[in-house]
Formats: sequence, structure tokens, C-alpha cells
Amino acid sequence: MKKIIGIGNALVDVLVQINDDSMLTALQLPKGGMTPINDERMRELHLHMKALHPHRATGGCASNTMLALANLGVTPGFIGKIGRDETGSFFAETFKQLGIQTQLSLCDTPSGVANTFISADGERTFGTYLGAAAQMRPEEITPDMFHGYNLLYIEGYLILNRELIEKICRTAKEEGLTLCIDLGSYNLAQTLRPLFLHLLEEYIDIVFANEEECAALTEEADAKEGMRRIAQLCNLTIVKLGSKGAMAMWGASSDKYGTEAYTPTSKVKVVDTTGAGDFFSGGFLYGFCKGASLEQCLKMGDLVATNVIQVIGTRLSDKTWENIRSSIKELY
Repeated sequence: MKKIIGIGNALVDVLVQINDDSMLTALQLPKGGMTPINDERMRELHLHMKALHPHRATGGCASNTMLALANLGVTPGFIGKIGRDETGSFFAETFKQLGIQTQLSLCDTPSGVANTFISADGERTFGTYLGAAAQMRPEEITPDMFHGYNLLYIEGYLILNRELIEKICRTAKEEGLTLCIDLGSYNLAQTLRPLFLHLLEEYIDIVFANEEECAALTEEADAKEGMRRIAQLCNLTIVKLGSKGAMAMWGASSDKYGTEAYTPTSKVKVVDTTGAGDFFSGGFLYGFCKGASLEQCLKMGDLVATNVIQVIGTRLSDKTWENIRSSIKELY
């Protein structure tokens, strides 16, 4: 089986449930969005969250995907940066217990925290303090980081540092890895569209996007047409459609160009959508690395995602993971 390593922001999620969205308005946090915050704003958010009994879990797009893969029974790697603090220790220890092979550099800046407000409809809103996670530098990226791996999963938020993401892509490509990116958020795909398109044309083999990100990147309102546009630039495109399911298409650089697949989503009660897209990617990539068909990969992604949206955060019970692994075996 192909070996996967992820690179991205090493964050710890601090999650609270809110009964209505008035708190988001008061805190000037756009619902469903990711708002970068500084130290002062983080202290303000924590004062509001304290009385709501916050829950803590590891977070970040790429780290969530590696978390899912580890629980599916493979041994992924992860590259990131944490602070010399209890928050960073929590992140590192959690990944160590799961057997994820981490390459975590340290700095004196506090570790990154994603303050997450979960609305009654399951939508999550982030006030994110990147902290140490944003201190990763291009000169820290070396070829040996990628030795022994076949696929690199890149968190789209790293595009905020162009020199860093260019160095990551160039170095991993030179080492012969397949490069996979998740676009991260619709506002990133919209405001940094030219850079994303450049990366897709030059380096990226596999793209994960949700419906809004796909529309922002391609300027196509129809998700299927948007997927086809992206597929002209890479080997494989996956578009997550939320409650409508997910679809995928082999791209122009593949000998299967034009082959498409779709799966509906399982209908479950949504508690918290945190990590849903990341866990979907983990399930999909598990199937991809096992040689499963596109339809089977989509079904595996949906299976993992629909389980995580039924709990707060990204921590599923051992029994749930056991059930997921058993169900996946029945899919191929």
C-alpha cells in the first residue's frame, strides 16, 4: 500500500456548542467562515467560551486527514510546527499514541488553536490563532522529510505563504511523490485563485474541493462543470457536495481521463461538521492507496465523514472505528 504523509497547520481545536448565532454576531465571526485572530482576540474568545464547557481535540486540515488514516489502520506521517507549551505537547502526544510518524519542529511562539463555535445546525465557525503553525519556513523543508512516502497531502491554508508552498511542492515533486491538495476554504480559492491555478498546472496531481471552493476556483456555478475544468489541469479531482454526496473524475494527465463517479451521502443526524471534509479525504485516500475504484473510494470517504459529523470534534470511539473498518472491508 502507498504511504501517505501530510503537511499543514498543527492546531488544537477548542470547541463549544452554541444555541443560536447571536454570539457569532457579537464576536464578529462570519458564520461558517475561518477568521484569523491574534493573541488579544483569542483571550476574548476564550472568555466567552469558558462557560460553555469547551471540548479539546487535535485539529487542522491535513492533521485531521492523517488522524482518519491512522484510525483506518495505516501509518501516515505528518509535518508541522508547534510551540514549546502544553497545547503543543497535547498535539504531539495524541499523534504519538495513534502511531502517526510526526516531524514536528518547535518554536517559542504559542501553539496554534482553532476556536470552534458549533451552531445548532452543525455548522462550525472558526476564530483561528495560527501561532507556531504559521512559523514554518521554506528553508525548513528538506528532501529527507519525504523519504519513504509515495503521496503528500498538502493543506490548502499553506498557500498563504507562497514561498513555503512552492518549496513544499517543488521538493516533494523532485522526490517523486504524488501531490494532493485540499483547497481549504472558498475565500482562499477566490482571493488566491491565480496561485492555486499555477500550483495545479505545475505540481498538483490530486485536488479535493467542496462545492463552494470548486465554484470559486473555476468561476463555474455548476459543480460538475467546475470539476471537469479542474480535471483538465490534474490527474484526479474530487468534489465534496455536503448533504448531496460527492463526485470524482479522472483528469487529463490520466489514461482514464473522463471517467466519473458519484455517491450519495448517508442520511444521519448532524451534530458537528468539524473535520467532515478532512475525514472524507482520509477515507477516500485509504481506498485510493488500496487500489479501489473511484466509486468505492467515494463510498469510503462518505462512510468516515458521516460518522464524524455525529459527534463533537474529531474523536470517535474505538468501537466506532472498528465498525468503520469492518464496513470498509465490505466495500471492496
